[in-house]
Parts: sequence; C-alpha cells; structure tokens
Amino acid sequence: MSRSESYHCDVCGKLKSDTEIWWMAWIDCFKGDKPEEDQPLFKLTRWSSAQAHSDDVKHLCGARCSETLIDRWISDQRENPEAHCEP
Repeated sequence: MSRSESYHCDVCGKLKSDTEIWWMAWIDCFKGDKPEEDQPLFKLTRWSSAQAHSDDVKHLCGARCSETLIDRWISDQRENPEAHCEP
C-alpha cells in the first residue's frame, strides 16, 4: 500500500508539488556551559522527505516564506531575550 502525502507551507499555505524545491526549519538548542546559558537556535535546511515527517519541522516553499519565519522568530526572541531552550 502506497502512502500519499501532501505538505503545505507553514507561512503562506501553498501546497507542495513534487517538482518544487522546498525548505525545512525547526528550533533546536545551542547548549551553554550551564543550563541557564542554553539558547534557542533556528535551523534551516533543504527539503528531505524523510525528515519532513517530524512534528517540529516547519515546511517552507521558498526564500520569502523562510525569511518571514526567521523574522517572526527573531521578533519572538527580542520580546523574550532571556528565553532558554524548552525542555
């Protein structure tokens, strides 16, 4: 039995086609010397069907939506500069 999947851009809602080159983003943790020095880390990479299944991955259709997501993340970090990694 084959599995049919569809992905939508988490910023603009566009449906991914098989021929388009998309991107994935997620938040990781940059470890400090002590837990209170840990910082959220934004990661962006090219599309991988195997990794696109992860619950924490954001699907992005291109540069504009990637930049929008990064801008939103930076704004969130500015609002809470003492934010640490979530457990």
